[in-house]
Amino acid sequence: MENIKIIFGLKIKELRKQKKYSQEQLANLASINKSYISQIETGKTKVSLEIMNKLANAFEIEIDQLFE
Repeated sequence: MENIKIIFGLKIKELRKQKKYSQEQLANLASINKSYISQIETGKTKVSLEIMNKLANAFEIEIDQLFE
C-alpha cells in the first residue's frame, strides 16, 4: 500500500512541475490545503476520490490520467 501512495505522489509532483505550478498554486486551484499537497507528493497520506477529482480538474485532465 505504501508503494502506491509514493507512486501516486510522484505523479502529482511530475504533473505539477510540467504545469510549472508551485504547491501553493496547485492547492489554490484544487481548493485544498498546501500542506496536504506536500503530504500527497511525499506519499504520506491516503488520497480520496474527491481529492483526486479536484487534482485532475486543477491539471485540466481526466482523472484516469493521474494513473498513467
